[in-house]
Amino acid sequence: MSGPLFPRWTNTVSRFSAAGLLAVPAIAIGGLMAYVRSPYGTNMQRPYDQPIEFDHRHHAGDEHIDCRYCHWTVEKSPSAGIPSTTVCMSCHAQVWNKSPYLAKVREAFFTDRAIPWVRVHNLPDFVYFNHSIHVNKGVGCYSCHGRVDEMAAIEQKQPLTMGWCLDCHRNPKPHLRPLEYITSMTWTPPAKPEEAAALGDKLAKDYDVHSRTSCSTCHR
Repeated sequence: MSGPLFPRWTNTVSRFSAAGLLAVPAIAIGGLMAYVRSPYGTNMQRPYDQPIEFDHRHHAGDEHIDCRYCHWTVEKSPSAGIPSTTVCMSCHAQVWNKSPYLAKVREAFFTDRAIPWVRVHNLPDFVYFNHSIHVNKGVGCYSCHGRVDEMAAIEQKQPLTMGWCLDCHRNPKPHLRPLEYITSMTWTPPAKPEEAAALGDKLAKDYDVHSRTSCSTCHR
């Protein structure tokens, strides 16, 4: 009688091959899901080269300029707005009016051209986001943008993923603050959990805030 067609070790090889055929796609899918949720996939903390070196630490931090002075449509429009060169020159016609750092600002102002700022927080086109509804309901600038007053150049501090948005939409109360502190970078809720919860309940009632998780809230 002749021996077996294949030696015994081929059984082990076939088992490892079958396991590999199943494991490789699973690892690839898992790796892809991890990547799109990582800072690399969500563009968090990614540096952006802007046409002008605008330092938020000086303007929002040192000088305590309110966010709404430059982003003046944030309370009444879906977009927070990009300040025009007229806004810039309302100060810099007197302050640092001959600084070489502001040469492009002066050029844009006198030629009536917009400064080509590079967008940092950029949601997909299929996502609808309205700044005004969030700001007027007690969600502060810090919640999404972080400590802007400590940034030399603006970076994306939050992932802006669907899961991240839904975490807040399911339970918005912990993220609310009084409207008078809406642009504050240093406001914090009460340290005691029961006081923080009571404040969240009060603000949600005062501002008529409810959880919103229907698809049409963001996808219209």
